[in-house]
Amino acid sequence: MNNANLTKIKIENRLISLNHKPLIVPEMGINHNGSLEIAFKIVDAAKRAGAEIIKHQTHIPEDEMSIEAKKIKPGNSNKNIYEIISKASLNAEDEFKLFNYIKKKKMIFLSTPFSRGAVDRLTKFGVNAFKIGSGEMNNFPLIDYITKFNKPMIISTGMHSTENVRKLVDFLSKKKTKFALMHTTNLYPTPNKLVRLNSITELKKNFPDLVIGLSDHTRTNHSSLGAVALGACIIEKHFVDKKDRKGPDIRASIDEKELKHLIKDCNIIFLQREGKKNLLKEEQITRNFAFASVVSIKKIEKGEKLSKANIWVKRPGNGDFSANNYWKILGKQAIKKIKKNIQIRKRDIK
Repeated sequence: MNNANLTKIKIENRLISLNHKPLIVPEMGINHNGSLEIAFKIVDAAKRAGAEIIKHQTHIPEDEMSIEAKKIKPGNSNKNIYEIISKASLNAEDEFKLFNYIKKKKMIFLSTPFSRGAVDRLTKFGVNAFKIGSGEMNNFPLIDYITKFNKPMIISTGMHSTENVRKLVDFLSKKKTKFALMHTTNLYPTPNKLVRLNSITELKKNFPDLVIGLSDHTRTNHSSLGAVALGACIIEKHFVDKKDRKGPDIRASIDEKELKHLIKDCNIIFLQREGKKNLLKEEQITRNFAFASVVSIKKIEKGEKLSKANIWVKRPGNGDFSANNYWKILGKQAIKKIKKNIQIRKRDIK
C-alpha cells in the first residue's frame, strides 16, 4: 500500500477521515430524468437539508454504450438501459449549468463519469474529484485514463469480492492515486438482508490505510447509521426532492426530510463512536455514589480483627477501601472503636 493514501482524502477543502464528520453525499444521479429545471430543484432541496455536496451522473450514451445495450434491461425498469440513459442524461451545456448552479450554492459538485468523453467533459468543468461506480470498478482501461488527471476518487465496490477489490487497490497504489472505497449492494432498492454491513469491517481490516464508506441503496437510513458506527467516513444515498417523480432510482431515494435526518443522525453517531474503553474523569461524580466501599456492619471493638462477620461492602464508593479491597483487609486489626455502618478508614486499622 502506498502511504500517500493514509486514511484521509480531500475533495476541494473538505477533508474526509475518521477524525472528521462523515461526508454525506446525496446522489441526484438521473432522478432529474433529463430536466435541468428538476435538477435545480433537487439541488435546492439538498441544500435546504444541509448537504455540502451533491453527486450527479455524467452520461454520453454513444460514448458509453454499444448498440447491444439496447437489448439489456436493468432490474428496476422495463426499458432498456440505452433508452433510460439517453432520456435521463444532460447534454454538456445543461450539465455545465448544473455544475455552476451547485457552485453558486457553495456546494461541492461530484459526478460519476461512465466514459472517456464524460471524464473529459468533467475535467473541462474543473471538477476536483471523480466518483467511480461499481460497474466501472473493474474497468481498468477507464480507471487508468482517469488517473492521468491526478484527482482523488471515491470508488464503489458492489458486485465485487474482496479479492477483486485488492486488484484495484494494488493498481491504484502503483499510480499513487488518492482514493476511498465504498461498500455497495447494487440492488435498487436493496433488501435489508443483503446490505452486509460486516463488509465495512472487512474492508477496513483488509485496507487499513484507506478511507471506507457505504453507498446505501436501501429505502431507509438504518444501514447508513450502522455503517458510520462501524467507521464509515462517507455515506452516499440516492436523493430526490420529492418521491412522486418518475425514474428507475426513485424507489431507492430519500427526500429532503430524510436527508436532513441522515446528516444530523450520522453526525451524532460520529460523536458517539469516538473514544476507547477506559476511565473517564467525567464519570468520577458517578463513581463516587455508584461504587462500593468496605464498611462495618456491626460495632467493632478496639483490637478486634476484621472478619466477614463485621465488615461488608456498601455504597458510596468514596471510602478508603474500595469493594475490591474487601478480601485484602480481612484479618486486619482495629486500633480504635469503629461504629456500625460506617466506612473503614486507613487510620482505623493496622
